[in-house]
Amino acid sequence: MLDWSLCPAVERDPQRLGGIWVFRGTRIPVSALFENLEDGAQISQFMEWFPGVTLSQVRMVLDYAAKNLASLLLYCHPPVGYA
Repeated sequence: MLDWSLCPAVERDPQRLGGIWVFRGTRIPVSALFENLEDGAQISQFMEWFPGVTLSQVRMVLDYAAKNLASLLLYCHPPVGYA
């Protein structure tokens, strides 16, 4: 699981939406981005459907997730001969 507390584009508050991670300054769950992209939406469409989320925030979230996924994959499946 990703530690979203290290991504400046997101925040969570136990008093808001049950404490799920949202885009900073909004009530839009981070998960909504991934769900919409998975369903084939373009980033521009997501931003149109969820006003308040900036392109900078989307880029930070995607970059953070990509970097952490790459690290996780290397940890779980180190290259052959790596000890």
